[in-house]
Amino acid sequence: MPQVTLQQLRDNMLPFARLLGIELTRAEADLVEGEMMVREDLCTMPSVLHGGAVMAFADTLGAIGTFLNLPDGAGGTTTVESKTNFIGAAPAGTKVIGQATPLHRGRLTQVWQTRIATADGKLVAVTSQTQLVL
Repeated sequence: MPQVTLQQLRDNMLPFARLLGIELTRAEADLVEGEMMVREDLCTMPSVLHGGAVMAFADTLGAIGTFLNLPDGAGGTTTVESKTNFIGAAPAGTKVIGQATPLHRGRLTQVWQTRIATADGKLVAVTSQTQLVL
């Protein structure tokens, strides 16, 4: 896989990731980090980050990590499994920070774990996902 810069990834974010407001802050083979503001339109009732938004944030970071580790000749990646443990709430107006790290980087699949926490360190969720190498 050719070297991809953080700026190239930022410039080519998927439309849904842009809709969520995901900002990449680090993108390396062993660590992908991003942040997202908890907006009212991403919340459930009461005004805390919706679980689907949490999962989409984690999925985006894990997919980018997989992309950065694709073996030669691979055509892309897709999520085939994802599991999220919800630990705490992230209220509207706060920033959440996600850190995705690889647990397994195989020829056909990769497994990534993403920890999502508030900016002050309160754990919100932990996601484990399996990405299929296409």
